[in-house]
Amino acid sequence: MLLAFKIKLTLACVAGLAGPTTMAPILAGLPDRAAGLDGPALTEIAPGTISYRDSGDHLRNGRQAEAPITTVRFDHPLTMMTNHVSAADYHACVEAHACRALDRDVPIAIDRPAVQVSWHDAVAYAEWLSHKTGDSYRLPTDTEWAYAAGSRFKDDGISIDDADPSRRWIARYEREAALQDDPKTRGFGGFGINEHGIADLAGNVWEWTSTCFTRKLQDSAGRVIKTVSNCGVRLAEGAHRAYVTDFIRDARAGGCASGTPPANLGFRLVRDQPSWSRSMTRRLGRLLGAIRA
Repeated sequence: MLLAFKIKLTLACVAGLAGPTTMAPILAGLPDRAAGLDGPALTEIAPGTISYRDSGDHLRNGRQAEAPITTVRFDHPLTMMTNHVSAADYHACVEAHACRALDRDVPIAIDRPAVQVSWHDAVAYAEWLSHKTGDSYRLPTDTEWAYAAGSRFKDDGISIDDADPSRRWIARYEREAALQDDPKTRGFGGFGINEHGIADLAGNVWEWTSTCFTRKLQDSAGRVIKTVSNCGVRLAEGAHRAYVTDFIRDARAGGCASGTPPANLGFRLVRDQPSWSRSMTRRLGRLLGAIRA
């Protein structure tokens, strides 16, 4: 059943597959250097607790069921990029032959997000940035993104009779369709800054996460008793949740989301806390570099 879902979703998304990488992007005031050796601007979020609705499809007695509210405790600070990965910074990865080129209609600017990128593109950039800076960057999990989003995180629960799945899907589509916005990207900060100091969450750029699509079976009491994962489909967070095949760059062309597809696919990264020895090594490296200069 899950394999059939993956095949169906992949076929529906083929039209969104990126074109040849030889397409030339639009250059808009591209600086000589994008992110420096110190890496991008980061925001540290203090430890705390989040209660949010679990992701994935939930089934009870063979019917669609509401996902339960899950409480998660963060015992350590979460360090996330303040802004999306910019088109200029992503282009630097392209020039280093570590990332696939952006499509030609994406403006390359230091204050605009890199959009129409696949999950694989985002992972390639994270690996390149980690190698370049010496830090460990990765895509956030869905839980981490929700925690960082704070008040910008939207509960995607639907209060519709579980006995009628069609009404649930219609209600979800109508709610997501009402969130449609101008697909043109804005400069950083154009969608505001949340209470944690992170910009443009839940704007018109949906952000890739590392979380796989899951189908979870519940018992009669609503407890999850079985989970099946499909990591060929990843969760993108934005004005609503979307489940997108990992190679898709433009979900609008492929119809990859339930309800209204994301206007733009972009990403921001989490930086893992460096160990003491790694942090000291980096500081010594910078000091030596400054002395040589």
